[in-house]
Amino acid sequence: MATNIKAITSCLGYQQITSTSSAVNLTVPTKDPVSGLNVKANFALITPETQAVRWRDDGTAPTATVGMPLAAGVTLQYDGDLSKIQFIAQTAGAIVNVSYYV
Repeated sequence: MATNIKAITSCLGYQQITSTSSAVNLTVPTKDPVSGLNVKANFALITPETQAVRWRDDGTAPTATVGMPLAAGVTLQYDGDLSKIQFIAQTAGAIVNVSYYV
C-alpha cells in the first residue's frame, strides 16, 4: 500500500540542481513558505533526471564511480541528515530534482 506523502507532511520547497559535475550538497529551506516561521526540513524526495547520479551521506564526497547509485527517474525518499547528503553525476548532464518536507 502506498503512503500519501501530502497527507502527512507539509512541503517546504523545491530545488533543481543542474551543476552536478562535482559533488554538491542540498540547499535545504529553513523557513516555511506559508507562515515564514523557521523550520527544519526532515524529509526529501530526490529524483535524478536525464542521467544517473551517485550519493553519499557519510561526510565523504561521492565520485562518478564511488557512492550509492541512483538511476534517472528513480525517486529516493531520504529522511537522514539533509545537510550531509551529496550528489554527483555518473555521466555529464545529470539534473537532480528535490522536494523538501517537514
